[in-house]
Amino acid sequence: MRQRSPAAALVLALVLGAPSLLAAQKERFGLAVVVDGCEAEEYVHDGRIYVEALRGRNFTLRLSNPTGERIAVALAVDGRNVVDAKRTSASGATKWILAPGQTAEIPGWQISGETSRKFFFTETARSYAKWLGDTRNVGTIEAVFYRERRPEPAPIAGGEAGSLQERRDAPLRVGEPPPAAPSGSTREKKAEAESDRFAATGIGQRTRFPVRWVEFDEESEPSARIALRYEFRRELYRLGVLPRTRDGLARRERSRGFEPEYAPDPDGGDR
Repeated sequence: MRQRSPAAALVLALVLGAPSLLAAQKERFGLAVVVDGCEAEEYVHDGRIYVEALRGRNFTLRLSNPTGERIAVALAVDGRNVVDAKRTSASGATKWILAPGQTAEIPGWQISGETSRKFFFTETARSYAKWLGDTRNVGTIEAVFYRERRPEPAPIAGGEAGSLQERRDAPLRVGEPPPAAPSGSTREKKAEAESDRFAATGIGQRTRFPVRWVEFDEESEPSARIALRYEFRRELYRLGVLPRTRDGLARRERSRGFEPEYAPDPDGGDR
């Protein structure tokens, strides 16, 4: 491996394989939440796109590049870059590289050059964001797509780079409590307690996912930005994303013992 320049990004080295025909046929960049091999249903509400969080279920993030060129993608979950768990701007984030017409599935938080830890839906109180001590942006997934510049080739600085894990500020110790927040009013504590029950993303089991560092000089402005919101079903109802008519219990509340009708006649007589 070579040393990264400021424009360097992360590329999937082994897992991506050949470009997908389906991805090449898409007319736009893609971001989808995938659970059990199927893309989660999306709901558009008040200008946002929502998906339902299924408590305890693992998920992956499917990125699609419909173009005939390489694309860099900054990908954040709960406001954190999934490569290094840092909070940065999209332009300053370490990115994934998609080959022309390629579709890739990112399985989790990248904790080393060989391993990631799976995304899964959980409550905020048990989330990775809570462990990191910052839950301001839980419930969000965002991908920002950048095209590659076409400058004259420039020499690449020599030297070996460290692995992704060696670049982390500290080793991962799951279960370590987040920094204590300053105490506030009773109302603020109640609001925080309620927020701890909302959907967020955990850091799950290890899975093999090899990556390598490459050079990529991206354009200054992104070509596309896709943002998703995810919530448990109860919050989707509260927000009005899912209509109450889809709630079986709500339908039962409208049930009646008697209706002003007559028994049907099998012979088709008067009713």
